[in-house]
Amino acid sequence: MKTETIPSFLHLTPAQARALAKNMPAEPALCDLADLYKIFADSTRVRILAALQVKELCVLDLAALLGISQSALSHQLRILKQAKLVKSRREGKIIFYSLADAHVHSIFKQGLEHILE
Repeated sequence: MKTETIPSFLHLTPAQARALAKNMPAEPALCDLADLYKIFADSTRVRILAALQVKELCVLDLAALLGISQSALSHQLRILKQAKLVKSRREGKIIFYSLADAHVHSIFKQGLEHILE
């Protein structure tokens, strides 16, 4: 027979601990959030997001601006696109990239403001 052990807390009552646990996001959501933040752990991807924060850019201009190969850029853009941080649009043969939405602008801006404090 398995008995459930109740953790002991230093400053929380059992009722407070239950209320806190109830108000926390579900574990899968927290794992997805951790995965999102991992995307920001690569300086090349952050540089791409910084450039796209200012202006929509095509691959050629973005690669030239950042001083990286089109191949390396395409690899990083694929990761950013899969994470729904950037979107693309085609104009003839040229593909332009931009930040996916206002949330990405906000995440980037707030992160930068935080580290510059």
